Amino acid sequence: MTTMLFSDSGYSVGHLMEAIERGDIALPDIQRPFVWQATKVRSLFDSMYKGFPVGFLLFWETDADPGARQIGTGTVVPRYLIVDGQQRLTSLYAVMKGTEVLREDYSKTRIRIAFRPADETFAVTDAAIEKDPEFIPDISVLWAPGNFRQSVRDFLNRLSARREVDQVERDRLADVLDRLRDLNSYPFKVMELTRAVDEERVAEIFVRINSEGVTLNQADFILTLMSVFWEKGRRELEDFCREAKTPKLNTASPFNWYLQPQPPQLLRVTVALAFRRAVLKNVYTLLRGRDLESGDASPQIREAQFAKLEEAQAHVLDLTHWHEFLLCLERAGFRSSKMITSDNVILFTYAMWLFGKVHYAVPLPRLREVIARWFFMTHTTSRYSGAFESQAERDFTILNAIPQGDAQGFCDALDSLINDTLTGDFWSITLPNGLATSAAKSPALMAYIAALNIHDAPALLSHVRVRARLDPAVIARKGIERHHLFPRKYLRNTLKITETSKINQIANMALVEWFTNIAISDKAPAEYWPDETSEANLPPAELAKHTYLHALPKQWHELDYPSFLAARRQLMAQVTKDAFNLLRDQSYQPDYPTPGSPPSPHLAFGVRLSDLIDIGLLDVGTTLVDLQRGTEATAVVTSEGRIELDGETFDTPTEAARAVPGVQNRNGWEFWYADTENGVKLLADLREEFVQQTAQSEPSE
Repeated sequence: MTTMLFSDSGYSVGHLMEAIERGDIALPDIQRPFVWQATKVRSLFDSMYKGFPVGFLLFWETDADPGARQIGTGTVVPRYLIVDGQQRLTSLYAVMKGTEVLREDYSKTRIRIAFRPADETFAVTDAAIEKDPEFIPDISVLWAPGNFRQSVRDFLNRLSARREVDQVERDRLADVLDRLRDLNSYPFKVMELTRAVDEERVAEIFVRINSEGVTLNQADFILTLMSVFWEKGRRELEDFCREAKTPKLNTASPFNWYLQPQPPQLLRVTVALAFRRAVLKNVYTLLRGRDLESGDASPQIREAQFAKLEEAQAHVLDLTHWHEFLLCLERAGFRSSKMITSDNVILFTYAMWLFGKVHYAVPLPRLREVIARWFFMTHTTSRYSGAFESQAERDFTILNAIPQGDAQGFCDALDSLINDTLTGDFWSITLPNGLATSAAKSPALMAYIAALNIHDAPALLSHVRVRARLDPAVIARKGIERHHLFPRKYLRNTLKITETSKINQIANMALVEWFTNIAISDKAPAEYWPDETSEANLPPAELAKHTYLHALPKQWHELDYPSFLAARRQLMAQVTKDAFNLLRDQSYQPDYPTPGSPPSPHLAFGVRLSDLIDIGLLDVGTTLVDLQRGTEATAVVTSEGRIELDGETFDTPTEAARAVPGVQNRNGWEFWYADTENGVKLLADLREEFVQQTAQSEPSE
């Protein structure tokens, strides 16, 4: 006979609300970002009011002993976790209790649902409804303790002041409101999974029953355990991530230009520091209080593991640690998220920095030097892509033989790994091959641009420094642009090279000032290069420096296109190698200009593809591709400013990105690249250009 993994129960809405208030049922989404739109909440109440079924709930019994308390608080550990139905219960709780929820941008808001008793209609409250006496503008008042009768009287008096309401209608409207209040008795069917069910089966069950294609991962389970046994720690983690999204004036904050971390991301750093593990499945087992070898479990083991997690998280969220670590990325030549191809590299490099600081007491100047080189190596080689958890654990294992406090041993171990990876063959073969692409954000290209920053290189034939123009806090309408050394039209019209991937090769692009790019236009290199060098009027030594830094082969303008590309890739790799070697010199210090004031975070909000089309930044029919994650997804921009993908049309880039198999919770503006006349560009960069052009066109006050 089949062993049933669940029991079948039924509870009223009122019982569920009370259980949430008591803490018997964990509803972390009251403190987590709430993703349902208000219209969906309205539809939920409408369906329940009409007696329609609204789906069952799935609970999972926790490992907590009766009466167990959370770490550091007197809060009772919940008996049940909500596996499926969090959004519905959050909606009901927020409306019936009048509780605020957090949105995806971490702003707090009330969900206000209105009700018109005359025709029993639900609506999302707006300014017009607020003034309309036919509506109760916020139905939360109906469930406030001891407030129902007064709320009904207030509604009827307000309505009577607008129009005549006879006694028959008053009685009917009161009966309707009684029916609405009685949603407290609406029955929910609840499936309760036993505590014996492991997380893999819970995840499988969730995927099979969830209608929206959402999946659960190991980070979700660990964060849920934190909600159960250490809610304070989870809130601290989420507060840090929320504050990292927006800069603050005159006070320290986690905000930076490289990464706005999500809780699951920083959780990886914490578990790495606490347990030297990257495979989260094993960490979840540890935090449940189970010994990985014996399989034994106990509350004492669980408490000991959470104590390690608590100690590690204090280091991870320490702002001094965080800011010192970010200086390593700056030293490595990386200026912002535009140069980062993998968030995992930042996360696991931060873990390495913490190992060096916390476990091995490496002096900060030495730590900054070795971690800058480590980041440069791991980012350039895509070390933490693919099976990144296994790779990270192999890296952590190398540290196990080094005694705590042995700063030199730690640095020697990282130096050895770096040298074993960045060999002579890497610089002469692997990196040049990595540059043989048209990807606008390849690790090899970012390494070269980082090298230009380290060298403090000027733009080609200019006195303006590349790293000054790459200041992430200054969004210039016109600045440095990537220019085709063999112009696009010249390649197409004269050399008959029409494939975009060949035209937009990395080795065919150089950083120039925008007016230079316009002047060069579609001329042949042999025609424009002598004129440009003459007009620049640089001293011979300075021109030679430009030629070296921008990796221009000797007499490059006379070479055929394939020979030019091959020669320039080798020179770009050499410039990158020379810059990397500079990082060994502890006397080297990046001299970046002070970042400008950050742009207002709301400027890009609400920009649509149709806006980009209207001002000529994007053409109808433009092909959109994924150049970063290898999904081979290809889409097309329609005349309505929507995106067509595999025969289906989507309203926004994010909706289209999330329809790509294997892509979840991805910002579509950061996912899609557009094949434009000026080269392949990220949609987010085109949106940024739109914001700046719009700002420039606005009249000053």
